[in-house]
Amino acid sequence: MPDNARLNGGRANGLEFSWIELGSGPLVLALHGFPDLPHTFHDQMQALAQAGYRVVAPYMRGYFPTEAPPDVSYEAAALAQDVLALIDALADQPVILIGHDWGAAAAYRAAVLAPERIARLITIAVPYGETWWNALLTNPAQQRRSWYMFFMQLPFAEAAIAHNDFAFLERLWQDWSPGWRYPPDALQAVKDTFRQPGVLTAALNYYRHSLNPPGDQSELQAIRERAGEPIPVPTLYIHGARDGGIGVETTEGMQAWFPQGLEMHLVADAGHFVHREKPDRVNGLILKFLQAIQPRR
Repeated sequence: MPDNARLNGGRANGLEFSWIELGSGPLVLALHGFPDLPHTFHDQMQALAQAGYRVVAPYMRGYFPTEAPPDVSYEAAALAQDVLALIDALADQPVILIGHDWGAAAAYRAAVLAPERIARLITIAVPYGETWWNALLTNPAQQRRSWYMFFMQLPFAEAAIAHNDFAFLERLWQDWSPGWRYPPDALQAVKDTFRQPGVLTAALNYYRHSLNPPGDQSELQAIRERAGEPIPVPTLYIHGARDGGIGVETTEGMQAWFPQGLEMHLVADAGHFVHREKPDRVNGLILKFLQAIQPRR
């Protein structure tokens, strides 16, 4: 956790959320992915706090110490509701939204639903647009990369992932960011979180509920039907050139889905966790993108 960061929490969208927080000023809401934690934004939080922003990085639904109820949806439509509820709870002005991996998926959905509440959108490692959506159907290379999504549908996935001290998660980090010498304590923190009651099943439900949405939930169905709409928010997108989980080719044509402008950057010698691997490069891109927004001092 960044030095001087605070652990706070509150209720949003019917759940008890916890988050880490650093700095003061305009709100930056930073959303982590799988398998990861809010600490993934350690370097971004420090850089943004020093630049005059307040950064809040929540533990996403299901990730301890945020609640992990077994009887709720974990699909992107529900995550978008969480994001907008957190914005309501934390800010009275449009916010800057950062999302990595599943956090990016949640951020896209939130920006479709309420673009007026998001001043700038920054997404990392998960693209948006027709090329990405079609990749699982038509791109053999991406189908091979995405094997884990289908594996997680199996009833024994929990046992397989937890086996041998969660070695499965370590292999994912290695495969998705080839050659990255990640801090051992960072991965250990993820493993410790996945040992908490309900967390592993909740994390798998992100994937299970995406392919097989649970039940007849009319409110979520309305959000599902808006998936794929253009995003009318100025957006920065960052992708690692060596991403072993989501191929660079799936970003092609993204610009067409961002009528307010899309700035794209491919970071060489980095994989799926590009913001952890190349923090100086990523922080520079983020701060330059936000120059038009003057933080309060």
